[in-house]
Amino acid sequence: MGVAERYFRIQEEFLAIRPNDPPVLIAVSKFQPWEKIKEAVDGGVIHFGENRVQEGLEKFAPWIRLEPNPLILHHIGPVQSGTLRKLFSGYSYTHGVGTERTISELASRAEKEKKKIGIFLQANLTGESAKHGFVKRDLISILEKKESFFNPYCVPEGMMTMGPSDGDPVRTREVFRELRIIRENYFPEGKLSMGMSGDYRIALEEGSDFVRIGSAIFGERN
Repeated sequence: MGVAERYFRIQEEFLAIRPNDPPVLIAVSKFQPWEKIKEAVDGGVIHFGENRVQEGLEKFAPWIRLEPNPLILHHIGPVQSGTLRKLFSGYSYTHGVGTERTISELASRAEKEKKKIGIFLQANLTGESAKHGFVKRDLISILEKKESFFNPYCVPEGMMTMGPSDGDPVRTREVFRELRIIRENYFPEGKLSMGMSGDYRIALEEGSDFVRIGSAIFGERN
């Protein structure tokens, strides 16, 4: 089974679980070779996720140069100050914004570049110190005054979170549900970015709008 076929097979599963509002499936192409990327693009895949900004720009250069760019590139790792400005060279969204400073830097750069980028605020709801993102209290504080952080070029699209590192399904559901409730109470128009290869079914059931899947689409990396 080819890369694009696996992508659309998973997309069909999404449609079966949520026939009225299936989420966007992001093909996580980080560390994957260009040949597999081209196979996916040729097969009709549009949404791709990269966590290394420069690596993504290099791999997707043939399409980024086109006007308009036919692909939608998502940055899915923590945003680093050193590479932040490069996001505006090809990325439509960034899913790992976890500090007020990063929001400020993105907003300033977006306005300067006059290029629009969609922002997902990363929430750390598991309490794990190794995880990046806002704790619940700080996330809510940002949402309550989000108009003061953003501008027409730097747009708050929604929130992102990850389940616990041990993959416990009960705790994973609790985390995803907690973010959904935060959305309902503080950002009802926002989107949710939740779910990866091991927990995407739970994420779908809890209302995720964007799901990030890599190996189940591209196969294991060599």
